Order: sequence, then structure tokens, then C-alpha cells
Amino acid sequence: MNSAILDELFRGFYIQRWNDRIRPMELFEMDKHAHKMIIAFCIAKYEEGNGRTIDWNDIIRSGIYELLRRIIISDIKSPIYREIRKNKEVFLKLNSYVVDMLEQVIIDKEIKEELKDYLFNGSKNQLSSRILEAAHIYASYWEFRIIKNSNPFSYQNVRIETELLNDIYKYSDLEGIYKIVNRHTISNFIDLCGQLRFQIRWAQIPRVPKTSVLGHSMLVATIAYFISRENSACPQRLYNNFFGGLFHDLPEAVTRDIISPVKSSSQEFEKLLKNLEKELADIEIFPLLEPEWTEEIKYFVINEFSNKITMDDNTIKTGISFEEINENYNLDKFKPYDGEIIRVADLLAAFLEAWNSCSSGIITKDLKSAAKNIKNDLINKKIGRTDLKTLFLSFDTNF
Repeated sequence: MNSAILDELFRGFYIQRWNDRIRPMELFEMDKHAHKMIIAFCIAKYEEGNGRTIDWNDIIRSGIYELLRRIIISDIKSPIYREIRKNKEVFLKLNSYVVDMLEQVIIDKEIKEELKDYLFNGSKNQLSSRILEAAHIYASYWEFRIIKNSNPFSYQNVRIETELLNDIYKYSDLEGIYKIVNRHTISNFIDLCGQLRFQIRWAQIPRVPKTSVLGHSMLVATIAYFISRENSACPQRLYNNFFGGLFHDLPEAVTRDIISPVKSSSQEFEKLLKNLEKELADIEIFPLLEPEWTEEIKYFVINEFSNKITMDDNTIKTGISFEEINENYNLDKFKPYDGEIIRVADLLAAFLEAWNSCSSGIITKDLKSAAKNIKNDLINKKIGRTDLKTLFLSFDTNF
């Protein structure tokens, strides 16, 4: 984990999608990838429930590496990208360019080799590839439904929608895609998560870029994943920390993004808010999920910043230090979850949001103090092998 990869990931908030169409709001690459990974989670869960073996690490890894590729090449339109992929020589050169760019920002040799292998060969797991491709296409179709209503007279609407639907139906053998397309209850969960892209963080403060709760969650999940990799997390721990990061703000789909100073204004208010989040999630979120998924999602969103493990009798043990998890519970059977890592990733993402705005010239008292306070709080912190001081060396907060 280093400042260069943080900078590269943050560029995903600047890349606009469908920028040749009238849009009621700006649509960004980071938001789309967050939605895609949530959809992939749901599709994979259905396949797992049907007895198929899911390589979750491959899904997470491939999702992150594809995000990095898209950030480097920016928003190449899908029809053009498909044609490029058909031409092996051109596609090889494109991926070589991506590798050249990312080699400068990725230090870890193992991750660098994985990235190269993914870019040049794709995922070796066919089921993972199909799940991610199906999720990618449906996330694009979800965006198009917004675009279509803003471009009612475009002669291209019918063609684009037909192409997207035809692409989606190629994956209708996947139960999740079948249920989403045919508007089963899970499609409402996908819609609810998609609405998090409409919720702008720091809403009362002028800044650029205006990151959404959805895109922020993807950044948190990715940072948490890289920190976990740096600390040799077991596969289940990687899974929990990535999807824990991705879903950590899920309750905000029903409570909206209440700013941190208000949340922490008093212990009583913070406790009340947590109780309200639980009640509303029970009413408005969890009924949209398959019953057998509910406990896992609760594991992610309830006390999301607490370290926890699951014991042999299925009781959840909290209040465990990072070191204790590393030494005694870094095994799949304990389902280790690093709320501490999620919290640090959340703060790092908030720091990047404030710092990038100030660096772009949109500076307010609140943004300056947020960037400085987060840096001061984290700069001397270490999480195992991850030294946060080295991350902050490149970020000058003297605006």
C-alpha cells in the first residue's frame, strides 16, 4: 500500500461515463465499479447456493484489477473496447501500456505479477469471469435506464438497449441474473444499493470531485483489501474485509449520509442513530435479501468498525486486537473481520476526498481541518506491516 496507488484509485472519481449523452447527473467510473461488485456478490451468492464452488478471491482480485485497467484507459465506449479485444495485437499493446503505467505505482511483486497475468490472460476461472462480466453489463444497463429517460429523442436508444439486453441474456443461466432481470426481490436490493450513487458525501461543503457514498465504499473496500493482503490475511479474512468495506455504509441507503460531526455530537445521539439504522435495515434492507444471506450482511454492517471473529459455536466475539487475530484467528474457520482496517480505510478515503479538493483549489475551512486532523490521527499508526506514516509523506496538508 502506497500513496501512488491511492492517487491512481482516486482517479476513478474523475472519469465520467456516458459523457456523450445528456445526463441528469454525472456518472463516474468508481460508482459503476462499486455497483458492479455488489451485483457480482449477489450473482455469486446464488451460484454458491446452488452448490457451485466460487473463487471469491478471484472475483475480488479481478474486480479490482479491472478497475485499475479502466482508470488507466479511461472511458472507452463498450463497442469500441469489444473491437479492440478482438484484435489480439492491439489489445496486447493496450494492456502493455496499462502495465507500464501501473508498474510505477504498485510495489508488491506478487500483486504486480497477478495484475500482469490478469491483464494479459484474464481470469483463469470461467465462472468468476462470467459472474463479473454479467455484473458489468447489468451495471451499465442500470445506468442506461437513467440516460434513456434524459435522451427521449435519441435514435440510438433502441439499438443501445437491445445490445445491452442481448448481452445480459447470454448470462441468464446464472440464477442471479435471471432473478434480477425478471425483477425478483433481489433486483430491489440492487436498485437500493445503486441509489447510494445519488447520495453525495460532504453534501454541505463545496468540493471536487463530489464523491458519492457508493464510490466511497468501493474505495474503502479496495484500500482494506490491499492492507489485508499486506498483512497476509487468510482468504476468508480478505473476503470479509473487502465486502465489509463495500457494504459498510449500506444503512445510509435508508438513513442518508449524516456527517461525522453530527454523528459524534453526543454519545446518546450516536447510540440512537445506530439503533435507528438497525431498525430501518430490518424493515427496508434485509427483507430484500435472500434469508440465508442476511446474517452475513449483518456481520458486515453492524458494529462495522469492530474487529470480530466467529467461534466454533457460531457466537460472535468482538473486542479482539488486530495482533490477536493475526496470531490466533487468521484462519477461514474463524471468519475474521478487521473492523479496525475498515475504519482506517474509511478515514483514508475521507482524507483523499478532502485533500484532492484542496489540491484542486476548492479549499474550505472544513476540508482543510478534516485533511489535517485525519493525517494527524493516523500518521503514527501501524497496522501490522502497514505503516501509515509512509502513506502520508506524499500528502502535504499546508494548503
